[in-house]
Amino acid sequence: MLGLKLPTDPRWVNIAEKNIKEILIDHAFCEQKAASTAISFIVQYPERSELVTAMGELVQEEIAHFKMVHQEILKRGWVLGKERPDPYVRDLQAFFKKGVGKEQHLINKLLIAALIEARSCERFRVLSENITDKDLAQFYRKLMVSEANHYTMFLGFARKYGDREKVDEIWQDLLDYEAEVMKNYGKKEFIHG
Repeated sequence: MLGLKLPTDPRWVNIAEKNIKEILIDHAFCEQKAASTAISFIVQYPERSELVTAMGELVQEEIAHFKMVHQEILKRGWVLGKERPDPYVRDLQAFFKKGVGKEQHLINKLLIAALIEARSCERFRVLSENITDKDLAQFYRKLMVSEANHYTMFLGFARKYGDREKVDEIWQDLLDYEAEVMKNYGKKEFIHG
């Protein structure tokens, strides 16, 4: 369903489980960045009423997810700590050339957002099916469903605002690129790492 070309190695769960504090902190910041991304769509594309409405709802959902993850952190007696960069997202953004027009920038940004949500969904599935902490397994199963919905929403908007055939071609190229990028990840205690 997600179209990812390189699945996460299930052994990543071993790394995640041994470093659950780091996973939860990284996850909290991923949710915060997702809310910020939704806000940036509103700011950059206010004339796209349907997108603005959807992003307004997404901001609320992502902040609610942030709060849920933060509660998991607090429940364990930890603190959020400092924000971490997300090299995976930086690597994905390198796929697209700078200096394209506003419309193509919108399509590119929507495709990147769709891919990030797809990979997050896939990682949450891997966690929910393999982690020994049953509460966290259930927690990640719920979030997995949300990420799948976000993925399809972003991809749907890209297809709506661009030429469907061209968008699908770019999407396939981006999925191939992401598979190459992912060969460098899966060895650290990050949601995308």
